[in-house]
Amino acid sequence: MKNKLKPTETSLLKNIRSLIQQAQKHVVRNINTAMLITYFEIGRMIVEDELKGKSRADYAERIIRQLSADLTKEFGKGYSKSNLEYMRQFYSTYCNRSFQIIQSMVGQSSKKKGVIKNIQSVIGQSDFPFVLSWTHYIQLLKIDNEEERNFYEIEATQNHWSVRELQRQYHSALYERLVLSRDKKGVKQLAKKGQIIEQPTDALKNPYVLEFLELREDNRYTENDMETAIINKLEYFMLELGKGFCFVGRQKRFTFEGDSFYVDLVFYNRLLKCFVLFDLKMGKLNHQDIGQMQMYVNYYDRMIREKNENPTIGIILCREENKAVVEFTLAKDKEQIFTKEYKLYLPSKEELKKQLQ
Repeated sequence: MKNKLKPTETSLLKNIRSLIQQAQKHVVRNINTAMLITYFEIGRMIVEDELKGKSRADYAERIIRQLSADLTKEFGKGYSKSNLEYMRQFYSTYCNRSFQIIQSMVGQSSKKKGVIKNIQSVIGQSDFPFVLSWTHYIQLLKIDNEEERNFYEIEATQNHWSVRELQRQYHSALYERLVLSRDKKGVKQLAKKGQIIEQPTDALKNPYVLEFLELREDNRYTENDMETAIINKLEYFMLELGKGFCFVGRQKRFTFEGDSFYVDLVFYNRLLKCFVLFDLKMGKLNHQDIGQMQMYVNYYDRMIREKNENPTIGIILCREENKAVVEFTLAKDKEQIFTKEYKLYLPSKEELKKQLQ
């Protein structure tokens, strides 16, 4: 014998049914906004109804399971038990965001006509607080740390990341890698504003993750092999570099006194307004590598860059960084040359978190 819904549950189902019906009528105008409004509201209704039955340990589990069955039967896909749980989490996580906008939708009449009016008003809001897709928010809800979650939301919005790119950036521990390159003030800024590029160190990561090159750690490959792999996956490499990078060329030659020299990869960063040179090294870093990059940087500063551009940046990507060599080769106040390790696999977040600690 099937369990009958209690009066409070029947009322909840009725309210959610009405909300879904109104959202369906206006979905053509803005399908994503309507969906997020609907899911946010469903989450609110579930949370508020759970509070009424808080004395019963199995209340939340049972009510969501029953709602899923009823809503799926009437409206089809999209109302699975797991999706309803995400809606509840969506509201619980973001309930304080842009309170006045959300309140304009939920704080007035609960009657049918009132719901239509409120949904229409929110769809037209230019400052509606949720601009990513529902699938994006499902990925964000899996991040427990609030500051880290805020960072990925900002970056996904500003850089128009697909869901796949958001997943890749998260699994490559972008947040932790940027944190490793910043002081406490810079870490707080990441959570509030995302990655802001104002000085050379803002564009750096530690380490760079190049798993998309599909070069195996245990295989022998040359610097030329790595460079070719980067060119073949240039779009992915530029996504790994981050904001503002424009590709200039590979093996850029310059000559003086009869000798020719070649810079592996040359980029320009429009936010920093400067050239960014990359030199690829397979083995452990040595002082000759730093001296070579210093020459490249000096040449670009003196012969290539314009007066209105900032000093050139040189980045040596190597398998193994030698901090002692860097410390005693470069002047303390030198902020143009950087050495960074690269990884050909996705490092575990736990491994990077240990470095943070």
